[in-house]
Amino acid sequence: MSRDILLQASDVSKSFGAVRVLHEVSFDVYRGEVLGILGPNGAGKTTLFNMISGDIKPSGGDIRLGGVALSAEPPFKRCRMGIGRTYQIPRPYSGMTTFENLLVAAAFGGGRTERESYAFCAQVLTDCELADKANTPSGSLTLLDRKRLELARALASDPRLLLLDEIAGGLTDEESRALVALVRRIRDRGVTIVWIEHVLHALMAVADRLMVLNFGEKIAEGLPQDVISNPEVKRVYMGVEA
Repeated sequence: MSRDILLQASDVSKSFGAVRVLHEVSFDVYRGEVLGILGPNGAGKTTLFNMISGDIKPSGGDIRLGGVALSAEPPFKRCRMGIGRTYQIPRPYSGMTTFENLLVAAAFGGGRTERESYAFCAQVLTDCELADKANTPSGSLTLLDRKRLELARALASDPRLLLLDEIAGGLTDEESRALVALVRRIRDRGVTIVWIEHVLHALMAVADRLMVLNFGEKIAEGLPQDVISNPEVKRVYMGVEA
């Protein structure tokens, strides 16, 4: 794995009025790795994603992609720069087919021409095991397939950094294993991934490193087994007293 830094967050903070959601969180994400983010509800995980993708602005600190500061860039420009993301609750264009959802992402998110988009999206559908659902209205897909579509739409923008927000939530063990296999294939293609997840076994099966947040502060970061064995993580995240 290359040790070149793709994403760098330095002392990132966010407050909504008097409520502090994140406080001086710093971390690096290396090209080609999977960084898993853990933390109880309200820890600030999704707020962190929203600041990386540009949905909200930090109250303080600095976020860089490939050394380029993102503070002034709106979400659509960050997408063109190579940041793709999924949402915890899938957000397909329900009146469009699965394939049409991908075409929108490829053309407007990835900046591809119509001719380029068709061939590229067909390959993404195959990669995400959705080729047989290409003409299915996205609003009628099963939960697993909606999550696959959420992933496929992010991939259709051809990201170099993929932000996954609890994509394993609500799935059966078998469906979760299928999703983990898909995330592995994405990682093996060289896409850098930051993954927020409560389904711990899914995250542990893929992540190279873990970071844990609690009440907006980083309390642990490192190799997965080291982090899970951390007494503070056990207490905060698993409810286990050391």
